[in-house]
Amino acid sequence: MDNKPISSSSADPEPPATDRTKPVATSLSPAALTSSAPSSSSPSSLSVSSLAVSAKAATTSAGGESPLREVFLGPRGMYPGTRWLIYLAMAFVIFQVEGWVVLPLRSHVSVLWWRLMIEASMMLAAILPGLAMARIEERPFGEFGLPARRAFGRNFWVGTLWGIGSLSVLMLALRAAGAFEFGSLSLHGAHIWKFAAYYAVLFLLTGFFEDFLMRGYSQWVLARGMNFWPAAALLSFSFGAIHGANPGEAKTGLVAAGMIGFFLCLTLRRTGDLWWALGFHMAWDWGESYLYSVPDSGAILPGHLLNSSLHGPEWLTGGSVGPEGSYLVFVVIGALWVLFDRAYPEVKYGASRETETLSSS
Repeated sequence: MDNKPISSSSADPEPPATDRTKPVATSLSPAALTSSAPSSSSPSSLSVSSLAVSAKAATTSAGGESPLREVFLGPRGMYPGTRWLIYLAMAFVIFQVEGWVVLPLRSHVSVLWWRLMIEASMMLAAILPGLAMARIEERPFGEFGLPARRAFGRNFWVGTLWGIGSLSVLMLALRAAGAFEFGSLSLHGAHIWKFAAYYAVLFLLTGFFEDFLMRGYSQWVLARGMNFWPAAALLSFSFGAIHGANPGEAKTGLVAAGMIGFFLCLTLRRTGDLWWALGFHMAWDWGESYLYSVPDSGAILPGHLLNSSLHGPEWLTGGSVGPEGSYLVFVVIGALWVLFDRAYPEVKYGASRETETLSSS
């Protein structure tokens, strides 16, 4: 594991120097607020520094500064944890509003379309606040892991191959151990391709939601407060824990989900963006639910390709969890980590900001 810290050039800017010998003003006028704002900011531009100024004014009284300022604001403006909470609050509100909008459609659409709508809603609830935080942070949205110029490029497709390849190794190992049977075809004719496309789109939306929520803005902002790997460990633990809401999930599956999330943090660190992880995530879920037709985090979805079956001890098959609950999955994750570490030895996360700083100096 590399321990290279995030480039200081990509961290928050240092605050302007102030004269500490001057007394704190007991009142603030509109003119004073206007003169204290950066000259390069427009009224419609909202940045971390401007939020810090307005928050300071709101928490300052004639008797001194409010204790709340020490909780939410530091010498460089809002703490990373505060900004993360703002992002999560916006995501929660957006998802609630989306639910209020689409809920009346529930009785008018099929189960498959409803599932697609829910995944799309969750994706938007994760990404739209990221766009808002990009304005607040005064940074390109692409810095949070999804640069548009690399969308569905080489990293995405290579990650897709790694995802379906690693899952296939796991399923073939289960087959060799006598714990998995392919069975017969469950779909025929055009339905094979229709459901293949449907689940590719569904799990692409799932990947956008989970990867950006856990490894996009959240990873970016928390890494500024606790560095990359502590933030990755915290978010990966959370990623595993939220899978506990899935029906049929078990402790082994939760640990496996957290470890896969931690591995995907490594791919972010070494490729510089989330596109590799997104391709891997989509392909892994697509392979479990559709291609090999086994439980995915405890759920068996309709429209799968095969009438396959798992049989044997739960430590080997994963039981109701599926292959992600098998002890063999930890061998696959360990092999993935070693192989990826050798294939992608260079740290690229944040490298573009460092290059820009060097070229402009």
